[in-house]
Amino acid sequence: MTSIDQRTQLQNQIWKIANDVRGSVDGWDFKHFVLGTLFYRFISENFTDYIEAGDDSINYASLPDSVITPEIKDDAIKTKGYFIYPSQLFVNVVKNADDNENLNTDLAAIFKSIESSANGYPSEEDIKGLFADFDTTSNRLGNTVGDKNSRLSAVLKGVDGLKLEGDFKDSNIDFFGDAYEFLIHNYAANAGKSGGEFFTPTNVSKLIAQLAMHKQDKINKIYDPAVGSGSLLLQAKKHFDNHIIEEGFFGQEINHTTYNLARMNMFLHNVNYDKFHIVLGNTLMNPKLGDDKPFDAIVSNPPYSIKWKGSDDPTLINDDRFAPAGVLAPKSKADFAFVLHSLSYLSSKGRAALVCFPGIFYRGGAEQKIRKYLVDNNYVETIINLAPNLFYGTSIAVTLLVLSKSKRDTKTQFIDASGEDFFKKVTNNNEMTDAHIEKVMQLFDSKEDVKHIAKSVDNSIIAKNDYNLSVSSYVEAKDTREKIDIKELNKEVAITVKKIDKLRADIDNIVKEIEV
Repeated sequence: MTSIDQRTQLQNQIWKIANDVRGSVDGWDFKHFVLGTLFYRFISENFTDYIEAGDDSINYASLPDSVITPEIKDDAIKTKGYFIYPSQLFVNVVKNADDNENLNTDLAAIFKSIESSANGYPSEEDIKGLFADFDTTSNRLGNTVGDKNSRLSAVLKGVDGLKLEGDFKDSNIDFFGDAYEFLIHNYAANAGKSGGEFFTPTNVSKLIAQLAMHKQDKINKIYDPAVGSGSLLLQAKKHFDNHIIEEGFFGQEINHTTYNLARMNMFLHNVNYDKFHIVLGNTLMNPKLGDDKPFDAIVSNPPYSIKWKGSDDPTLINDDRFAPAGVLAPKSKADFAFVLHSLSYLSSKGRAALVCFPGIFYRGGAEQKIRKYLVDNNYVETIINLAPNLFYGTSIAVTLLVLSKSKRDTKTQFIDASGEDFFKKVTNNNEMTDAHIEKVMQLFDSKEDVKHIAKSVDNSIIAKNDYNLSVSSYVEAKDTREKIDIKELNKEVAITVKKIDKLRADIDNIVKEIEV
């Protein structure tokens, strides 16, 4: 079976489970149970694979918990970051799920045990609270214990029924990671605006990752200051296997539920606990990864034009991230606060690729002053307009901002990738294909001017244009209006007038004959 066939089969299976099992529960609310169950199965099988180490004579799931020694447990937690006893494995819980009258409380105890197994170990913060949103006692599952257990059993058996040819380790695709991403993708698409807040469409993520890591043979680490579900970071892992990300994946997220999704997503894509550092908190007001900077690659899709303290907090103007610009982003629009934060965390050789609201590139006031700082210090490498309707929950045509501290010239590149040559229509949304991404990357790499699509502009010209960084100010749009030859048109009008005059004369003669 090809990878495309496997992926299609997997997607059909898992979306059917999500819809069949949830019943009257809203899909957006029910996602925690499907995603949590998928995660539970993954870490169970992944842990089993680690313990058995390819030895066919060992069947970890069939062993009694009593054979586990403190030494075995200690060694496993140091390596994997957590511990699961044989009786706690997904495979053992699911086979008795229908007959287990204590299923919901047993699951709660298992999840608590897995999380607490990391207490006192380096992985503690990476494991703590992973199952917090998988509330097995929630009334969203049903009003009675029986209803809850019935729904939980159905979810467990549904996820257990996800079958592919061979063992998941040998699958042509990233079985659990792809299933997880597909579920998040579909829930985001169906949730509208709330979904778009934490999920960047896969191919846009791919473009952003390629921009940030372009021509870098190796990077120290990659960072997302508004990490969401972690999809942007994981594109670097998926598409840059030949690159060496030496110290792993870093990110900060303000939403607790999304923070858990991001950590789960790392495990599901086989990023071990010691290779990622995802933290919870407000990036702008309480950044927690300052000790880990600088980063050779930064990718992010921060929330558009949210409010923040800004000038209400007089200490922020002295913050190392914002002080160099001499002005803070407006209180009602924090977009440039995220941009300056990212720039501050960027290494001297690295790039940051950020999704931005278009208005920040042409509005006046503080935003104009920040643009002046960025241009005068030669930090802006490229600005790319994308097509509308690429993101969930918004139809706006967003703009990508690429920052660099190692430019070799004093020009800024502008690319208009909003035309029909850069997307295809898919139901209610537009989508960038791999071919579209490659076309953008070729333009980005060459820095050559292409009429109506790309232009590199000297920073002195941008300064004379009041630091307007709108792509449309420098890339002339193609005139699609029909061209009219006035001389030919006048000839045609003259002929038409003659015909009308003759027709009127003929009518007058006919009328006279009738009168006579």
